[in-house]
Amino acid sequence: MIWIQFVILLAMILIGSRMKGIGLGLMGMVGMLIFVFIFQMKPSDPPIDVLLIILSVVTTAATLQAAGGMDYLVNLAGRLLRRKPALITLMGPLVTYAFTLFAGTSHVNYSLLPIIAEVATQKKIRPERPLSISVIAAHLGITSSPVSAATATMLTLGTHPSITLANILMICIPSTIIGTLAGVAVSWHMGKNLDKDPEFLEKMKDPAFANALTANSSGNLQLKKGAKTSVLIFAVAFLLIVIAGAFPHLLPTFAPGVENLSVSAKGTIKMAVVIEFIMLAAAATIVIITKTSTGEVAKASLFNSGAQAVVSILGVVWMSATFMSHNAAPIEATLGDMVRSYNWTFAIALFLLSALLFSQAATVRALMPLGVMLGISPAYLVAMFPAVNGDFVLPGYPTLLAAIQFDRTGTTRIGKYLVNHSFMIPGLVAVTVSVISGFLLASLIM
Repeated sequence: MIWIQFVILLAMILIGSRMKGIGLGLMGMVGMLIFVFIFQMKPSDPPIDVLLIILSVVTTAATLQAAGGMDYLVNLAGRLLRRKPALITLMGPLVTYAFTLFAGTSHVNYSLLPIIAEVATQKKIRPERPLSISVIAAHLGITSSPVSAATATMLTLGTHPSITLANILMICIPSTIIGTLAGVAVSWHMGKNLDKDPEFLEKMKDPAFANALTANSSGNLQLKKGAKTSVLIFAVAFLLIVIAGAFPHLLPTFAPGVENLSVSAKGTIKMAVVIEFIMLAAAATIVIITKTSTGEVAKASLFNSGAQAVVSILGVVWMSATFMSHNAAPIEATLGDMVRSYNWTFAIALFLLSALLFSQAATVRALMPLGVMLGISPAYLVAMFPAVNGDFVLPGYPTLLAAIQFDRTGTTRIGKYLVNHSFMIPGLVAVTVSVISGFLLASLIM
């Protein structure tokens, strides 16, 4: 019976991923109907904590975007990237990584990808090289950011006192940077140089195509008055979250009692709630001080992306969690001995599920509790956290598709067999090296 249920689970995920947008969430709820009313499964708790985190962070990021702060950051990044065009394959991914680390979502990089493609093309560097690893680096930044939904979801597990924000950052920031640099190394000479690429040379015979590539689109952007102020407010909020995670004794405590979404049974306020408080307070501060319209916030592209993420995660995570809790015993009996003997094999499961769910936070919420149940060391769970970045395997994630569209040379592409695309090798190398580095760092830190 469990295999029939598992096939249904995969079918809902695959169909939903092909629908794109909110498709995962919609098909997840179809799966829930089948599990509950046909297989009589008891529904697990919906992932309310994850949804609240995403809403809070995305709302604040969208407020920053509406206030012009995102344009200001993109303007600074563009100057940096154009200053050293020969190093675009290195600088591109480092900048997208830093953007995601700061904002907590890889969707902030849409404005950077065309700049990376333009700088590479004008320097006659194959755009596939910096674009592919820049997208992967942006995803790795999610598992390093103190304000990302994935990191906050790790903290909601409440599995061990050593799984703190400070330990996650101390392990995952250096490990994912090392992984990004490894991805840069394999991307540096990926594919043929433009002057030796027959497809590109054929396109260059078209005068219109050639002129379009050489045109400089680095015009000065007119920034809003409150742009710099909004970035400063967001930066202060970011710093406060890091301080709260590093020094939890500074947070208020309450009398022990029944645990809820905000307070643990010991009376300590949960870190996820602290992130929500600080992020939404920062959004309010930006709106008031910069006189940004709340209507503009609701219309921001980041707000739209966040709304889609909420619907998708509600359906697919609720369905996955229900399947896991209903089949906990047979799953533990099947995988327990192998995972306990070879902890690293759990990283493969995280990677494969994330490739289907297209969400780091959803993968953490759906599968990390299984790792806890199987008795995997908390230090190793943190080390394997970057393994949830398998969303590049199937080329349907928005940032991958955007990078392909922004490369006017056509070098960044999806292969004939779907998975042999431009992002596969840099992604596999970067994630693998990140996890290996994480294990080494976890053995020293935790």
